[in-house]
Amino acid sequence: MNAEQRLAAAGAFWKEDQSDIEMQHAEAILTIARRLNFRVKSVQALPIEKRTRLLAQLGDVSDAVATRALISYHFNTKRELMAAFLDALGITHENGLINEETVAAPDRAKLEAGIKQVRASFSQSDVDLYLRTLSVLDGDTWAELESVMAAQA
Repeated sequence: MNAEQRLAAAGAFWKEDQSDIEMQHAEAILTIARRLNFRVKSVQALPIEKRTRLLAQLGDVSDAVATRALISYHFNTKRELMAAFLDALGITHENGLINEETVAAPDRAKLEAGIKQVRASFSQSDVDLYLRTLSVLDGDTWAELESVMAAQA
């Protein structure tokens, strides 16, 4: 991720207010507090903008925090990209959110065409980050993504 994406992901992470993110928020606050040698309450009291910058600067957050930040980032700032890619593959979704519990792995030809289509409309760094996120979060469904991306690079 570039610095701009990291900052946007950290901001989206802190703005997320679903009940199931509380553990990741607490973990991120504890990590920041330890790094700065602050009390947890002091970090909790920081304005969201300051916590955002601090989180974006951390290079070693847990997988849970990193995953949640990536998901928040995409759902808060990249829905148009997500929807365009899923449309190109013919996958049913609701504004970028896949409706089905399980999705059949798209064939290589569809992936190639879908990636070309979104790369023509969106920045390559945003597309690559989204595709790598899909690949990491659901390696079974998106197993072909990395090799297709490498072939198109």
